[in-house]
Amino acid sequence: MTHLAVVQMVSGSDVEINLNRAEVLIREAAAKGAQLVLLPENFALFDSQQLYSLAEDEKANKPVLYWLSGLSKSLGIWLFAGSFPLLGNSAANRKVRSALQVFDPAGRCVARYDKRHLFDVDVSDNQGVYLESAFIEAGDEFVVVETEMGKVGLSICYDLRFPKHFWKLRELGADIIVVPSAFTKVTGEAHWEVLLRARAVETQCYILGANQGGQHSPSRETSGDSMIIDPWGTVVSRCCMGEGVALAELDSSLLNRVRKSMPVLSQQR
Repeated sequence: MTHLAVVQMVSGSDVEINLNRAEVLIREAAAKGAQLVLLPENFALFDSQQLYSLAEDEKANKPVLYWLSGLSKSLGIWLFAGSFPLLGNSAANRKVRSALQVFDPAGRCVARYDKRHLFDVDVSDNQGVYLESAFIEAGDEFVVVETEMGKVGLSICYDLRFPKHFWKLRELGADIIVVPSAFTKVTGEAHWEVLLRARAVETQCYILGANQGGQHSPSRETSGDSMIIDPWGTVVSRCCMGEGVALAELDSSLLNRVRKSMPVLSQQR
């Protein structure tokens, strides 16, 4: 029996506090039997002004990489580390990549995905305008990771609004797709669940949405409602607001049954 878990956090501007809270929740998920644990976007730092300095420190000393590696190895789990700032390709522009790093049960970093779609939008909340491209540069590669549970496709937050990204992951063999996120309260309450369920139905994959869920600053609030959705589009586990862990069993027979009865991959035109 295989169990999947999504971790919901309310990260802030203190990296040490964030990592301590993340460890408590990861250990809770592992204690409940999870073999795959997904962290949310910005799990280590929810403060765009500090992203570059954190990425510089990570390049020089790799403290978070070693922490993630040690935790995945000690617990014997697949750890999908939400998103974390790593230095971009050009030092001149002082931008980072928003990177999802994957650690296997031996503690090896076996994959990295850089967020492809950046959140440059106007939202009717206290923040108003969001401009990720001011401090993040976009990635351009699709990534699928081979695990004993099946192939896992990678995405981050705003990617969720682009179905072609998810269909490409299905074409590359994905059985599970992870969506670490920090959906705003306004957009999350309006669209988060319907988008996650739509991507599950379209791709016939398990979809894991690990969201931030609370008040991060006077102007930043996220919607929570982290959830796991099966290939039929059914929400099988969820959190509400605040910190938490949602856990669900991976039903391979359901996955195969849905795909066999409705073979959309071979029927596309």
